[in-house]
Amino acid sequence: MKSSLALLAALGLLPMALAQTPPSHTPPSPATMAQHQVQRYTTLLSLTPAQVEQATTFFTTEATAHQNSRASERTAHQAMEAAIKANDTATIQSTATTLGQMEGEMLAAHALARAQLYAILTADQKTKFGELEQEHMMGGPGFGRPMR
Repeated sequence: MKSSLALLAALGLLPMALAQTPPSHTPPSPATMAQHQVQRYTTLLSLTPAQVEQATTFFTTEATAHQNSRASERTAHQAMEAAIKANDTATIQSTATTLGQMEGEMLAAHALARAQLYAILTADQKTKFGELEQEHMMGGPGFGRPMR
């Protein structure tokens, strides 16, 4: 009976122990992120090898900017949570402004990479790009990024 209770208690604590284990997921590198994005554009638009090389540069720059902002964004979210718990309205307002600016910078970096890609497309690829964008398959307006 005692061993059954001990086993039951141990099993009851297992979910709590697992919940406290930090995730072992390592985010992909900017180069890997860019590679995935370029592969997607290559599939959708039939990019040439020269276009792939250029697009890789555009999207690596974007992914690097995104990765560099992650730590700052995480810190700002933590500050926001602390300000909410403290009912610190001034910090809430300034942190919200900072987070909005960060999001704007990331949207600009994404738009710049897409504009650079668009500039190197052929007329047929541009037509296809427009069609896919209308179907929300190109990561354009209305295709939001994850916040964290």
